[in-house]
Amino acid sequence: MSMLTIGVLGLQGAFREHKQSIEACGHEAKIIKRKEELEEIDGLILPGGESTTMRRLIDRYDFFDALRTFGQSGKPIFGTCAGLILLATEIEGNSSAHLQLMDMKVERNAFGRQKESFESKLKVQGVANDFEAVFIRAPYIAEVNEDTEVLATYDGKIVAAQQGQFLAAAFHPELTDDNRLVEYFIELVKQYKLKLAVN
Repeated sequence: MSMLTIGVLGLQGAFREHKQSIEACGHEAKIIKRKEELEEIDGLILPGGESTTMRRLIDRYDFFDALRTFGQSGKPIFGTCAGLILLATEIEGNSSAHLQLMDMKVERNAFGRQKESFESKLKVQGVANDFEAVFIRAPYIAEVNEDTEVLATYDGKIVAAQQGQFLAAAFHPELTDDNRLVEYFIELVKQYKLKLAVN
């Protein structure tokens, strides 16, 4: 398959680092600043940042319906840290969630003050046994549905999961030189691009 174009939502957060990770994997990266640009990409990363701020910007720039339509069309989305929160159907302590694309309940800023930022080597199913994960005021996944696969846990808490074309990680894979999780997402994009082409 030819080079893929992976978008990174560029409203707030660590989108430039994600762009570098995608390019290091040999594919084109596009920072998405306008909703019309979603039509030009094969998959999308929702970066880490601050989920409440990101939601405010998503609303301000009229991205909300376009992002939901993108996900519902079968194109893959990878949410990291705040992006994970945006994907979830339920947020602990909140009466409403955001995009509600991935069937999981999340807990924000879940690891407490003394662990606001830390690193740990994780076993990530299908990716690596020694993935260097950087956690920054990280959320975790409190509950998943039966069709959501748990990919990694830390201290008994779910920190990475996949449901169909949706991938979520509580940590920041873009902040190290280990691109294996981004490569995993790119393979997912390839699979779903072929599936959509057949259908």
